[in-house]
Amino acid sequence: MRPETTPGPTTPEDVAALQRRTLIVVVASQVLGGAGLAAGVTVGALLAQEMLGGAGAAGVPTMLFTLGSALAAFLVGRVTQRAGRRVGLGLGFAAGGLGAVGVVAAAALDVVPLLLVSLFVYGAGTSTNLQARYAGTDLAAPDRRATAASVAMVSTTLGAVAGPNLVEPLGGLATSLGLPALAGPFLLAAVAFLAAGATLFVFLRPDPFLVARDLARAEEGAPAAGPVADAPRGRAVPAGVVMGATVMVLTQVAMVAIMTMTPVHMRGHGHDLGDVGLVISIHVAAMFLPSLVTGVLVDRVGRVPMAAAAGVTLLLAGITGAVAPGDSTGLLVLALALLGLGWNFGLIAGTALIVDATTPATRARTQGSVDVLIALAGAGGGAMSGVVMAGSSYATLALGGGILSLLLIPVLFLTRRRSPATA
Repeated sequence: MRPETTPGPTTPEDVAALQRRTLIVVVASQVLGGAGLAAGVTVGALLAQEMLGGAGAAGVPTMLFTLGSALAAFLVGRVTQRAGRRVGLGLGFAAGGLGAVGVVAAAALDVVPLLLVSLFVYGAGTSTNLQARYAGTDLAAPDRRATAASVAMVSTTLGAVAGPNLVEPLGGLATSLGLPALAGPFLLAAVAFLAAGATLFVFLRPDPFLVARDLARAEEGAPAAGPVADAPRGRAVPAGVVMGATVMVLTQVAMVAIMTMTPVHMRGHGHDLGDVGLVISIHVAAMFLPSLVTGVLVDRVGRVPMAAAAGVTLLLAGITGAVAPGDSTGLLVLALALLGLGWNFGLIAGTALIVDATTPATRARTQGSVDVLIALAGAGGGAMSGVVMAGSSYATLALGGGILSLLLIPVLFLTRRRSPATA
């Protein structure tokens, strides 16, 4: 696939103007994408439990769509490296929308194999929604990268918070159409993901990644045009990439494991779908809404201190979830809010570390590879969460996730000793 040849900016003022335009387009796509990802988070486990039977199966959707998101992250990263963000992200969202359509069809027809395949494809939308944060950093100044990523993330909040609170009305809409109530949120996901992909594909011009790569080539005295020449493979992985990947992987495992089983835990203690939607919507809000403040803190306080704060916050989330009575909506809200906040700290700090440690010649490919690890970590967390809860309890799961997150601190310490320049 050939990259676009639209002329890019040539002055700092032009670059700044394109960065502002890029953020506007990314914000619009993230509002839509956030609505799409909320479906899997809120009712995916419940739909699997209903169709497959048993709490042990409730972690299957998370495992499947995170495995799908791993494949999508790899492919989107490679496509982006060659053809830019516009094509890579547009195709990723389109695949996610088609997967959501498949989930609705599987629920309507009660066909389990179709459900499993569709959840896998749906994962492309969740992965692409996450990767879109990188588009905001391509043309950002080094001391504004975390803030730029946070703008993309905070814009996810509107759709992501609205989605869980629409579970009941969307369930009513699905029922009126002759579909199972739990298929309703996936109707929204299909429309939202397809619209997000169309927005990026049509309006993300000139492509910020291709412009950033051309500017980097110009600074090095290489021609901006011509065939794409990736940097040689096989070089040592920079310490910043190792650190950023570790931060995001550990926070993802802890967050996904606890989040996935919370709806099942609540339904088992008599909470209705409205309560489940409230808890998950507050959790998702905590994942994305603090981003603007987090981005500023990561840029000013430093990447490593904020990554350590992620570990501590996730531990507090796990402890709160473990001690919360099953019928206490308030304490579960607090636990899931802390869970989302800790994930937010880790993702923005880790994103900034990855961007700092790479150049445009390898950046998109590296970002895609790191997001593969994040997705696989989420798949493992989602799969094991159902097994742990079926074999023990939600309290054990929550506490285990919190303790796991504390591994961030020794990893950060050891990696920083090897790379003292890391912020």
